[in-house]
Amino acid sequence: MKIQTVLDHIDSGHIALPEFQRGYVWNRDQVRSLMHSLYKQHPVGSLLVWVTGSDTARARGDGELAPGVVKLLLDGQQRITSLYGIIRSRPPKFFQGDARSFTGLYFNLDEEIFEFFAPLKMKDNPLWINVSEIMQIGAGEAIKKIVTTSELQANLTEYINKLTNIDSIKAIELHVEEVTGEDKTVDVVVDIFNRVNSGGTKLSKGDLALAKICGSWPEARDEMLLRLKKWTEAGFQFKLEWYLRCINTILTGESLFSALKDVNTPSFKDGLEKAEKLIDKLLDLISSRLGLDHDRVLGSRYSFPLLVRYLHQVGDDISDYKEQDKLLYWYIHTFLWGRYAGSTESILGQDLALIEDVAGGLERLINQLRQNRGDLRISPEDFKGWSRSARFYPLLYMLTRVCHAKDWGSGIELRDHLLGKTSGLQVHHIFPKSLLYENGYSKSEVNAIANFTFLTQETNLKVSNRDPKEYLEEYYKKHPGAVESH
Repeated sequence: MKIQTVLDHIDSGHIALPEFQRGYVWNRDQVRSLMHSLYKQHPVGSLLVWVTGSDTARARGDGELAPGVVKLLLDGQQRITSLYGIIRSRPPKFFQGDARSFTGLYFNLDEEIFEFFAPLKMKDNPLWINVSEIMQIGAGEAIKKIVTTSELQANLTEYINKLTNIDSIKAIELHVEEVTGEDKTVDVVVDIFNRVNSGGTKLSKGDLALAKICGSWPEARDEMLLRLKKWTEAGFQFKLEWYLRCINTILTGESLFSALKDVNTPSFKDGLEKAEKLIDKLLDLISSRLGLDHDRVLGSRYSFPLLVRYLHQVGDDISDYKEQDKLLYWYIHTFLWGRYAGSTESILGQDLALIEDVAGGLERLINQLRQNRGDLRISPEDFKGWSRSARFYPLLYMLTRVCHAKDWGSGIELRDHLLGKTSGLQVHHIFPKSLLYENGYSKSEVNAIANFTFLTQETNLKVSNRDPKEYLEEYYKKHPGAVESH
């Protein structure tokens, strides 16, 4: 089937994406590689579709399916989505992902390379041609445009051939294999999907587990994405796989996704809702008690599957302040020492075993950390880490909030959600970067956590790059206690 025909069938509802498929995950390098292969007439693989009745098919997106039968794309989503986006200049209706991966692709007529738009290199340079524009207007109109460009006259015939080659990509034939038959139930097809996709863009273990779940409950992915959207709007960015891992530990007490294989749809629905409530409870607790109220400072997010499991085991109730303190103490030390920075599944499995018996579970978790570290005390050397990606960055923000640090310029207590355009929190370099660089300090020293504090944007701009021996005295007098609160 020609590429153009495949795209037409997507528009008409004859080809769609099954609900259990994951979203678009390709990056720009993969898109460029695909277009290069097609331009050179190299093979790019076949498509695999599931032929099923449109009245019972569960397809992704809000596009209407054609009556009769529909072909659900099992293998080839990434390739076809990329081609649809480039040729149609918009994503298909079933799209879910980052459209920037295929937006703004250009072709160089001299070098025969595909690159994404870069203003300094490509603007007003006639050798760079917008690929989507060629696909939209066709080779004939594209040729008319370059014929009148004086800079291209010397190699006009060569350029015309290249433009024709790009436009002819739409006519390339792709082999389409079909999965048909009444015996091809959703479970059978999901199994085929898993096996086929394991050889392409690697599916994560979470993708495979979710594909199986969506086979019996197609809306599962959308329901999970609704929760992720809610948390995003609240300032926290989580991945689908992270949420699935939280659901898994609640339902099975296991770290491995394979434990979900025997979970039925009603149980999964219940686990999804319980996980949402417990995650909400944890975010509220961590935000209020520790001040970690947005994504950049929320450390150790992969400790959450254990945290929600513990809450589930104690009946969702940790109102006892001693239990709260132990739980938060353990949580803080997991991000300070990178407890879940490595092999998440194996470490999570070890820790889940420690709380299988709830009584004394938190003490066992803390002792495990202490045994691994030898000592949980914090030393000045720990603050030699640098940049906002350092483990101790969230601790600095936490101390700012818990100790009720005040903005030097306004005297108002600092938090991330202050109102006003210039009231958002910013990292302030106590010794300004320019001053330190002028005196020969390295980047890691300039951006050491020990040189950070937090101020509102307004105050940060007023301090500018002044020497602290000048500006600190000013703020000592302006709002007594504000500087000391840091």
